[in-house]
Amino acid sequence: MKKAILTCLLAVSATAVSAQQRTKATLNHLALYVQDLEKATVFYRDLVGLDTIPEPFHDGKHTWFSVGPKSHLHLIAGATGPHTGDRNSHICFSVPSVESFIEKLAKAGIPFINWAGEKGKVTKRVDGVQQIYLQDPDGYWVEVNDAKE
Repeated sequence: MKKAILTCLLAVSATAVSAQQRTKATLNHLALYVQDLEKATVFYRDLVGLDTIPEPFHDGKHTWFSVGPKSHLHLIAGATGPHTGDRNSHICFSVPSVESFIEKLAKAGIPFINWAGEKGKVTKRVDGVQQIYLQDPDGYWVEVNDAKE
């Protein structure tokens, strides 16, 4: 009898946890409004290394990328000018090697800075993660780091 009660309590508890998880918000997508969809697509696909995924509009004004389990980056054409904003507002991608990523930037002629704003320098955070900052073709700030988690 005790075993049956314990089994029922565990089942109810597991169901409650599952229902609770479904009620929490999760990141679905980030959207960036861009001036030149082709340039932005090349940047995120070829330089950052994101995989494109099907988008439902098929109107030539959208590119979608996978950025994690069930999370996307949506590029939307139509911006009339570059984005202006502080690098405190940025998106971040982790790569296996910041040094290898910097080599890609050098080949593409794309400058980067560290957190202090020093050109061509890398920040090493207190947790050992290396990071750099650069801007995409529309001026959005992008952090690239080698965080493992």
